[in-house]
Amino acid sequence: MCTKVYALVLMLFAAVSVYGQDNVIDEVVWVVGDEAILKSDVENERLNAQYEGRKFDGDPYCIIPEQLAIQKLFLHQAAIDSIEVSEQEIISDVERRTNWLIDQIGSKEKVEEYYNKTSTQIREMLRENIRDGKTVQKMQQQIVGDIKITPAEVRRYFKDLPQDSIPFIPTQVEVQIITMEPKIPQEEIERVKKTLRDYTERVTSGEIAFSTLARLYSEDEGSRRRGGELGFMGRAELVPEYANVAFNLQDPNKVSKIVESEFGFHIIQLIEKRGDRINTRHILLKPKVDEKDLEAALLRLDSIANDIRNEKFTFDDAATYISHDKDTRNNHGLMANPQTGTARFEMQQLAQVSQEAAKMVEGMNVGEISKPFTMINAKGKEICAIVKLKTRLNGHKATITEDYQRLKGIVMEKRSEEKLDKWIKDKQKHTYVRINEKWQKCDFKYPGWVKK
Repeated sequence: MCTKVYALVLMLFAAVSVYGQDNVIDEVVWVVGDEAILKSDVENERLNAQYEGRKFDGDPYCIIPEQLAIQKLFLHQAAIDSIEVSEQEIISDVERRTNWLIDQIGSKEKVEEYYNKTSTQIREMLRENIRDGKTVQKMQQQIVGDIKITPAEVRRYFKDLPQDSIPFIPTQVEVQIITMEPKIPQEEIERVKKTLRDYTERVTSGEIAFSTLARLYSEDEGSRRRGGELGFMGRAELVPEYANVAFNLQDPNKVSKIVESEFGFHIIQLIEKRGDRINTRHILLKPKVDEKDLEAALLRLDSIANDIRNEKFTFDDAATYISHDKDTRNNHGLMANPQTGTARFEMQQLAQVSQEAAKMVEGMNVGEISKPFTMINAKGKEICAIVKLKTRLNGHKATITEDYQRLKGIVMEKRSEEKLDKWIKDKQKHTYVRINEKWQKCDFKYPGWVKK
């Protein structure tokens, strides 16, 4: 909710010191209430934006301090209203952000060198920035939480929109899918297990570090570059088979037994435990499907598709009783869009779920069934599939009939932004603000900062 409104606040998850400030001569450029905004704060955010490719619509030395000042208004009110963010809400985001930095920069050591800080210092800054970001969001949600949008208001908003301002809705499709997961030969499973046992022996004998083997051979692309490290996670964040073994590990120098999960086969090494969270590294290997078994599954799906076309049974029935995809089987094979929670996909969204399925659907007619194809599922396994294009709603200018929920969201966002704008202007009138004279010559979004 309120995507544009939240943009009033800085990209707080990214707002950490890019370079060590130990030798920088600093100065106070703004004071908001009893909180100071330093020149280094502004410079840090400017450098972060430059690193991440974010652009400012104007002078960053005007935009950034104003955004920081707005953040401080929200944080001050959150303290008055006793709005707090639990440590549990913060930890997982700290881990995600830390892992993202390591992926971007290359290693934990390179991150420390880049920021000129220890990992502990970096994590602490991330923790504070993420806490501030989540606190600001909660404060904003409280301010706009009583807004109610009626159907009449949506219709009135849409009726008053100039023709050239009516939003364009991209083409949307609903897709059904039937999948088959070829059986893995036992000899292939044994090959994978033997390889993992060899890795365990090499680590145990001291021949090579677990993290090195993970970087070389693990098939978990998300953790491979970090030497297999997953970061601190709770039991519920891990698949059960992995969690059951990982949480029983005690010695960081030992390697676990082989663990089978829906992703493949793992060996695990403990890094550290903190209360009910654990940091481990692992090596994942996925047994490969034999080419002849893939061909057999494709032929079987081709036969099923022909039977459906010849009306021996329906696609719905085949998806319910034949498909191996447990996520869609109980809904007649209808795929769900994880971004919206509905069955409608824009083509770009479908491609993010399955590029192969999106390529098939793009040229199909409604009711048509695709030829069999192979794809990589959400678990990283190669499977075979056929899809049916259930509906297609071509790109069009939004209408109340077809796009009410989207228009309602636009109205909600607009009303929320208006309410937050008013709140900021009211807070300006009752908050002490002092701006360094050299930093006043700006075209601020909220001119009330500078008292006449």
